[in-house]
Amino acid sequence: MNEPDSKVARIESLFRNVNERIAESARRFAADSAHFVCECADQTCTEALAATLEEYELVRSNGTRFLLRPGHEDEEVEGVVVQCGTRPAIVEKFRDAVARVARKLNPRAGPA
Repeated sequence: MNEPDSKVARIESLFRNVNERIAESARRFAADSAHFVCECADQTCTEALAATLEEYELVRSNGTRFLLRPGHEDEEVEGVVVQCGTRPAIVEKFRDAVARVARKLNPRAGPA
């Protein structure tokens, strides 16, 4: 795998881990929604995304899916799976090398 692919997967997986903590806190307080961070590959992105926990769980149902601000997708490595108006976009990695690292770094995956 080349370094740019690895970097994309690592950055997005880091943001995914932050969002896992946000979702845990929201569930602990019985919230239906929360403000998550954009899981795009731009490590300087600070966009907040309002999403329901149901939407969030749809994203987390697949280790190669991520929650992004619409327009933040990297068309070279991922494609939009769900996009409804101004709601957060759900993208899925289609480049094998990036998808493999994303699955490996998935906090919900069992032991390898």
